[in-house]
Amino acid sequence: MKYKASLDNLAKIVTLSITLIFATIIILQITLISDGANRSPIFTMVALLIIYFGTFSFRPISYTLSEKGLTIHRPLVNVTIPKDEIKMVTILTKDELSWTVRTFGVGGLFGYFGKFSNYKLGSMTWYATKRKENMVLVTTINNNKIVLSPNDAEKFIMEFS
Repeated sequence: MKYKASLDNLAKIVTLSITLIFATIIILQITLISDGANRSPIFTMVALLIIYFGTFSFRPISYTLSEKGLTIHRPLVNVTIPKDEIKMVTILTKDELSWTVRTFGVGGLFGYFGKFSNYKLGSMTWYATKRKENMVLVTTINNNKIVLSPNDAEKFIMEFS
């Protein structure tokens, strides 16, 4: 079954804000180029576009549970975890997620994905679109921790069992 992953309000605000900021900077850079300035603003535009579309390409869209395993759908490359490699799936509490920090990832632009860590769970890989609700922890047999945020977390866990 396929589970949607909707953005929380903070991710919506961050995504809209970054989109507006990047668009404004790009428009200003185009203005500089058309006024006969040097071509260095092109590098700024290219860097912003790479950041924006790179982030967009790796954002989580939805999750699918099948007989084969768990698939995390993303625009560019999906992530699949075979069912026999998954040890446990549980709902995360706010207490378990307290003091979580992003160590290498995205914290709001199109969601929350990449490497995160906290003192209770240790290192985790997030493919989430929310940061405080419907959080699910998938633990693999290698003790890798993957955090997801399906819209219907309880149904997700019940189907997995």
